[in-house]
Amino acid sequence: MSKPAVFSLDQALRRSFVNLEDSQKVWRKVLEDCNPLMESLGNLAEQSAALSGLQISNTPLRDFPDLEERLRFKLSLETDSVLRKLHENMSSLQAVRDSVSHHLSAVQQQFDQISESLDLLDLTQRSASTPSVCDLMEWLQDAERLYRLQFLRRKTLLQTLRVDDFCLLESAPQRWKSVECESSEDQITETLCRVSFFMESQ
Repeated sequence: MSKPAVFSLDQALRRSFVNLEDSQKVWRKVLEDCNPLMESLGNLAEQSAALSGLQISNTPLRDFPDLEERLRFKLSLETDSVLRKLHENMSSLQAVRDSVSHHLSAVQQQFDQISESLDLLDLTQRSASTPSVCDLMEWLQDAERLYRLQFLRRKTLLQTLRVDDFCLLESAPQRWKSVECESSEDQITETLCRVSFFMESQ
């Protein structure tokens, strides 16, 4: 990596993997914050469904005027509040996706600009501590693809949810978990471990 063109690409790749490491931390924290919200959403849906199946007029609670309406309104407000918080968290996930995509795009653009001055050895040469340019670009592309697809699936799931659709709301926590792809997240962690020596070298 002694050629100026390759050195410049090397620096861009370093910045991209520093960003990827930071992005992974943010992504994981946001998903951790989403899990209890999803559980709350399922619980509220169960309560709303139970209320719909309850004949308050046939219980001692019939003496309380408008009780069912007030309970339904309260549950609806709480459900709407949880959904708003989840959508706010999606904005954070989108920011992670956009950041990783931006860095990949910058690296790809720089690579395209200098590709004619590179030969195969420049791209495939690796050592015990330094992956090849091809390796680094492939790993960065894999990470970007993961976050892009994960964000799209979670966003699509949230867009299907409605305050008055108890069935979808009850199943939301399980469907949210099914979107998780632990093997892909582990792959990013493994990638960051692989590039750790590369990142520390000057």
